[in-house]
Amino acid sequence: MDSNSHIGIFDSGIGGLTVLKALWAELPNESFIYLADSAHAPYGMRSPEQVIALSFKNTEFLLERNVKLVVVACNTATGIAINHLRKTYSIPFVGMEPAVKPAAAASISKKIGVLATQRTFEADHFNATMNRYADGVEVYVQVGDGLVELIEQGLADSPKTKKLLSQYLDPLVKAGIDQLVLGCTHYPFLLPLIRKIIPETIVVHDPAPAVASQTRKILKKNDGLVSGHKNLEDQFYSTGDREILDRVLTGLLS
Repeated sequence: MDSNSHIGIFDSGIGGLTVLKALWAELPNESFIYLADSAHAPYGMRSPEQVIALSFKNTEFLLERNVKLVVVACNTATGIAINHLRKTYSIPFVGMEPAVKPAAAASISKKIGVLATQRTFEADHFNATMNRYADGVEVYVQVGDGLVELIEQGLADSPKTKKLLSQYLDPLVKAGIDQLVLGCTHYPFLLPLIRKIIPETIVVHDPAPAVASQTRKILKKNDGLVSGHKNLEDQFYSTGDREILDRVLTGLLS
C-alpha cells in the first residue's frame, strides 16, 4: 500500500460527504478522492444487480486514480455490493455499519428505530447486524422513500422534506423508541429537521465516526497512514450536476 496515495470514497450522491467530514476529523493528514454518483441516485430504489454494477464502475474510477483504500460511503452499496468488491479487488474496502449495536446497547426502553432505504433493509448485511446485536430489543424499521431525492435537489431543509420526514418519524416516536439509527449517509443532512420533529430524549446515531475510526485502523494495519502532513489535494467528482455537490462542500469547509 502506497501510504502517500489518496483514499477513495464513493456514494450514490452527496450523502457520503457526511462520512468524509468524519474522515477529515479522524485523519486530517490524509487526502481524499470523492465520487458522487448523483446521476444514478438513489441506489435504494435500484435492483441489486444495478447497485453491484454501479459499485464496480465507481471502484474502477477510483482505482484508475491509484487510491490506496476505498470507503463505500453508502449503506445500500455496502449491504449489496461490498462483498463482491472484496472478492474481486485486493485493495481494502471500508463499508457502512448500521449503528444498531450502540443503539441497542444504549436503549432503556428496549425499542429502537432505524430509518433507511428499502434495499438496505433487504441486504444480508443489515439482517446479520440485527441478529447479532439486537437480541431482546424491538427494532422498528422505516423506509425513507423520497428523502434522498429531496436532499440531492438541495431541499434538505424544505417544508416538503419536513412533512415527509414527519410522516416517517411520528410512528417511531409513538412506538416509544429512545434511539434512532440513521441508516443512509444522506440522512445526517436532515438532523436539523429531525431534531424539530422528535423529542430531545431520543438519541440519534450517525455511523460516520465509527467508519472513520475503522478506516484509520485498516490503514495502520497495512502501514498505509500518510507519513507527515497532507501532501495531496482532495479531489471531487460527480456523475451528475456539480452544483449541489459544490454547495454542500462550501458549507462543510466554511
